[in-house]
Amino acid sequence: MNRVVRLKSQAQIDEEAAVWTWRLDAGVLSVSERCEFESWLRHDLRHRRTFEEFTRTWRSLDRLSEIKHEEKIATLARTTRRWNVRGRSSALWGMAAALCLAVIGGAWLLGHWRARVEVFSTVVGQERIVRLADGSVVALDTHTRIKVRFTRARRDIYLLRGEAHFHDVRDQARPFYVHAGDARVQAIGTQFEVRLRADRQVDVLVNQGRVEVRAELGHASGAPRVQSVSAGEQLSIDGPRVQVKSVSPRQIADDLSWRYGALVFDNEPLARAATQVARYTRARIVLEPGVGQLRISGRFRTDDVRGFFKALALALPVRVTRVRPDLITIQPR
Repeated sequence: MNRVVRLKSQAQIDEEAAVWTWRLDAGVLSVSERCEFESWLRHDLRHRRTFEEFTRTWRSLDRLSEIKHEEKIATLARTTRRWNVRGRSSALWGMAAALCLAVIGGAWLLGHWRARVEVFSTVVGQERIVRLADGSVVALDTHTRIKVRFTRARRDIYLLRGEAHFHDVRDQARPFYVHAGDARVQAIGTQFEVRLRADRQVDVLVNQGRVEVRAELGHASGAPRVQSVSAGEQLSIDGPRVQVKSVSPRQIADDLSWRYGALVFDNEPLARAATQVARYTRARIVLEPGVGQLRISGRFRTDDVRGFFKALALALPVRVTRVRPDLITIQPR
């Protein structure tokens, strides 16, 4: 005899997912209830998918400072009372309906609420990967700080110090801008790096796609310069000067090696290499006359500054001295 198994409707699964979302957020599950929840997830693939959708929506409300956990639960309770529920089934429907209302309300608030602002940073010697609310990914190098401001109309990121690599998600309805010093970089589904060396010194390196850089140069005419930069090119702004040069794939890989915890130098002047290494230590590095133009090549770990100095003393005719914890000198040997 054939057995007919009646599957749950999506509406029933929605009800159950709403309840589990609320209970987990409230943190009221016992050990046995946690086992029951895990069993429920495994019972039907639709359970996990629906639960994850409800959880994402629920968590999105946490990003709105006006909506606190207690207020979300109160919304569930008020909605349940309005539905004049009787019995478990009606209560489940009330909770599911309340969560749907929260979704709609949250979406409305996200659209009409003032700009959402977040700040991310790293300390000296630290790298960090940040996934933004729109799915874009930002890699922060050592001692870097950014401010992210998203609205319905646009996405703005302000590089306040340091160096960051951006991989933006294409969204024609909301342009993606990176502001650094007097420059503004607009990207469309691109991968690029921006380094802020000083208020009016900015480097933009594109490793995929194309960006448009708008530079406020302080000319008498007041007109900014707009420059397109494509993959394999680097734009440098130094006060009123703007320069674009081609960069080889190897150079790009070397320049972006910090994302993997490394610094790569290929016949680099020691003065420039020391400037890079200095960003990964709190100690000040002082080069005495006669050593800055010496050339160095090699791959060094960003978390092993001591190893860099040890290799330096072995490879070049220099003496490295730690005068005190916050001062290192490099002098001819």
